[in-house]
Amino acid sequence: MTYEEFADSRLTALLRYAVMLTGDPHQAQDLVQETMVRVQLNWRRVARADSPDRYVRRTLTNQYIDWRRGSWMRRVLLRAEPAETVVVPVDHAQAAADRDQVWSWLARLPRRQRATLVLRYYEDLPDAEIAEILGCAVGTVRASISRALATLRAELVEA
Repeated sequence: MTYEEFADSRLTALLRYAVMLTGDPHQAQDLVQETMVRVQLNWRRVARADSPDRYVRRTLTNQYIDWRRGSWMRRVLLRAEPAETVVVPVDHAQAAADRDQVWSWLARLPRRQRATLVLRYYEDLPDAEIAEILGCAVGTVRASISRALATLRAELVEA
């Protein structure tokens, strides 16, 4: 598989994953762009990997966790609903407020905890794959998910 074929087939999925990590489509595009530049520069190594998709997802996740640019640290509180989701709520204002509140709670989680939640509940990956992507033990993944969910539960109770 060539880099171009890989990019054509996986770019949309990587962008969706990055949006879930960052909570901001513009930051997600920057993250994916930087990741794909690195992937292209190291394509021979990536292509030789057992699973190029897993290798690239791990690269993207590590970049998200380590990215230290000033604009990256900015939190965006108001976001539009993803274009693919068509849900007609009874109360549009309440649905928007609830969505913004959840994004706000997720934004306060440490990056690694947020990444584990996205990999588990959005990407639907098992603990072993999450551990491989994050470069940690399976127990660390489970502990991170547990802490993140406990934090979110506490936020919900306070609200």
